[in-house]
Amino acid sequence: MADAAPPINKIVGIHMSDTAPVQPGATPGDWPAPLFTGEPGARATVRIPGSKSLTNRYLLLAAMADSPSVVHAPLHSRDSLLMIKALEALGARFESLETDSPFGPDLRVTPIDFSSATPRYSTIDCGLAGTVMRFVPALAALLPGEFGFDGDAHARKRPMAPLLDGLRQLGVDVPCEGDQADALPFTVQSPGLAQHPVEGSAIPEVCIDASASSQFVSAFLLVAPRLPQGLVIRHVGEAVPSVPHIEMTVETLRELGVRVESSPEQYTWVVRPGAIRGFEKTIEPDLSNAGPFLAAATVTGTSVTIPDWPAPAGDGQPGTTQGGDMWRELLLTVGATVSYSEKGLTVTGSPAVGGEREYVFDLARCGELAPTLAAICALLPARTELRGIAHLRGHETDRLKALRVEINRLGGSAHELDDGLVIDAPVQRAATNAAVTVRTYEDHRMATFAAVLGLRVPGVVVENIATTAKTLPDFVGLWNNMLGQLEGSR
Repeated sequence: MADAAPPINKIVGIHMSDTAPVQPGATPGDWPAPLFTGEPGARATVRIPGSKSLTNRYLLLAAMADSPSVVHAPLHSRDSLLMIKALEALGARFESLETDSPFGPDLRVTPIDFSSATPRYSTIDCGLAGTVMRFVPALAALLPGEFGFDGDAHARKRPMAPLLDGLRQLGVDVPCEGDQADALPFTVQSPGLAQHPVEGSAIPEVCIDASASSQFVSAFLLVAPRLPQGLVIRHVGEAVPSVPHIEMTVETLRELGVRVESSPEQYTWVVRPGAIRGFEKTIEPDLSNAGPFLAAATVTGTSVTIPDWPAPAGDGQPGTTQGGDMWRELLLTVGATVSYSEKGLTVTGSPAVGGEREYVFDLARCGELAPTLAAICALLPARTELRGIAHLRGHETDRLKALRVEINRLGGSAHELDDGLVIDAPVQRAATNAAVTVRTYEDHRMATFAAVLGLRVPGVVVENIATTAKTLPDFVGLWNNMLGQLEGSR
């Protein structure tokens, strides 16, 4: 057996105390959100660390490859830490490659040995990371053995049935141990699908209802090349949310030489078997995590530039597959100026951003942007609807309920729809109001939602700001640095 990898918290350069979930009864670190006191027209540049979605996909594919890979500029956060530790538990190894990046080292990945028929046994902590709890069980099923999965308390409430149903269709036993059926905690008991063709079909098929999360489709897409016969994935049910994340998975596989036939209109994907060769990949900045900083420019009438923003599609290039690229369109809609150059993406707000018109946004393709967009809309004078995001009730928390409650807590007026949220009136608090704590529900996007509101609403205190470490460990440092540029020396 190969030598053990060094401790992963040393590899990624973050401290477990910074990323551990808040335990019941503990007092989380509250953070007074800075109120913007500068002048319109100021400028700032904010560098954003790598995409969580791309990082965790490439780390998993590197663990599946037939030779070592190098991932440049990966995200180092709680979610990526959980992914790395999960892959280590299955036999992959990680080595840090020091760089001058403020966001941490590159990673060399030695893949899992899929040739051994010896059963393996391990337990895996999913935390609250959807990519870990959905992607890694499918990967574990490629190996012979038993693999236990569990996570944070709220992780046990997140939808998991389609994944477990699909694994069972492939002949994997997945007994569940908790009070809730087809949810964490569970055990994957597999004969080792990478070495055992599925009987009864030239190419096996899984039919699942992925209407609760696109991650269920991506989970099977990612592991399908290692199945001896490949795989057909069919979605049956209502529309799949966050389709760009599936498109991201498909393009990632194709980039690495995997043959994928995609029929998104029929919700069908066919993946042919084949080796994934070791690769080198540089991770794009996380465009969803860029949202709060671009929102800051939008609501303060300032300009914020995000360097290294991926080029738009054109000139034979497909452009980024990140759903966060929708910020170009969304911020234009509310009256901000959006420009792209080789320096990056720049957003400039206006003191009169939004005007008096009403807005209806369909966010079905990228619901993760909803909390940040809701913060912008909660500062607009007119009624706003965010639609197509019913699936957000099954994210890190019930985001629709959380957004409604916190907007109302701050003096606004919001109510839920079956598939979204209506903001009827903006938050309104006088400068003399006492401080009010905005709850984050251990959800990183609720924390950044509150930070955006705090730029314009006096007295906002963000509960447990450390929850941003899920995907953006130094959020407070980046936020304060941005404001320092916008306001001058503080």
